[in-house]
Amino acid sequence: MLLAFSAVVTAVVIYCMIKRYETRLILVVAGFALALASGQIMAPFHAFSAAMKENVLFEAIISVMGFTMVMKLTECDQHLIQALVRPLRRVGPFLVPGATLVTFFINTSITSSAGCSAAVGSILIPIMLAAGIAPPIAAAAIYMATYGAILNPGYAQVAIVSQVAKVPNMEVVSNHFVPMLVTQGVGIISLFVVAWLLKENKGYELPDAKKLPDNFKVNPVKAIVPLIPLALLVLGNFQVIPAFKQLAISHAMIIGCVCAFAVTWVSPQQISKEFWKGAGNAFGHVFGIIISALVFVAGLKTSGAIDAMTSAMIRSPDLARLSSAVGPFVLGVICGSGDAAAVAFNRAVTPEAAQFGLSALNMGSVAAIAGALGRSMSPVAGGMIICSTLAGCSPMDAAKRNALGMVLACAALLLIMLYL
Repeated sequence: MLLAFSAVVTAVVIYCMIKRYETRLILVVAGFALALASGQIMAPFHAFSAAMKENVLFEAIISVMGFTMVMKLTECDQHLIQALVRPLRRVGPFLVPGATLVTFFINTSITSSAGCSAAVGSILIPIMLAAGIAPPIAAAAIYMATYGAILNPGYAQVAIVSQVAKVPNMEVVSNHFVPMLVTQGVGIISLFVVAWLLKENKGYELPDAKKLPDNFKVNPVKAIVPLIPLALLVLGNFQVIPAFKQLAISHAMIIGCVCAFAVTWVSPQQISKEFWKGAGNAFGHVFGIIISALVFVAGLKTSGAIDAMTSAMIRSPDLARLSSAVGPFVLGVICGSGDAAAVAFNRAVTPEAAQFGLSALNMGSVAAIAGALGRSMSPVAGGMIICSTLAGCSPMDAAKRNALGMVLACAALLLIMLYL
């Protein structure tokens, strides 16, 4: 009965988000309704408190949004956009796959999906909008690519598969390298087609308030400033300049703000005010939705919905081949994180892969990648919320654009790694 109630509540949440009701209110009310029905009313409160202490995610989000506001104040962002938008307009709709591939590559180094979404999205999303790409497609293009981290040998999910399959981390990455590229290709082509069918691949006009005069002159030095934080992070994480490896995302953003001051000589007081205004907006909107989403997830946990899905997936050895992809994928969509389901599956089922006539290496990678694919089309995922905020659209609108591609990518992954 409780599980049926959970299904109804989840369906109502999805309906309300499609109808664009206030997202935070929907998620919080749903979370408390589920907790109340299960007799664990304190669970959402505990989830709320725990989310408020997520300082790692919080640090990355507020620093990027603060930096974004400073770029707007100094107009450095506009100099970059105007410098790139003319040549990029010639690329037309192919700008979307290009942005996705760049994000996918960078995510192999900046492995946090939320952190990568913020760092890369703050640059590429405004460029896509200025080039005529519709906001939901721009947001979807960036977040679709934030599972490239699974190609990083040091990534946690890779380490778990390595441990279960009893092979080196590099062998795990080598084994799923081609399937990863295939899934990304399927996602890119699907988003390209969706954008074309919806006529959102070109023709978007920025609001008048964001338009610049036709005689705007680009300052090359100012145009470089928005790229500085991302350059520092990439150079450090790819070991080009090992000393930069110590820089967190927030550190790189602060350095970028200092560079903006050095180049523009805008009042330091104004820069400080705008930075903290952006930080406050990030907490109230972006982080507010993330907190609300975690309250909803807590409600699902108290009702037993998540445990029931995980247990059903684990208890069906005859369906292990299919459930290794479908289970983590579905939970990734619902929870906004594919990690929990993938870890549960890889700890409980993957060690027994030989009994199903499968390779533990393949099964483990399928669970890890499928969970990430599901998360990439989840409207409650932190990175999706960040990208949607930067684009100025609803997370649900962006998630719907990614849905077809991620479903097809999951099917391709399953076919390549467990059936061929």
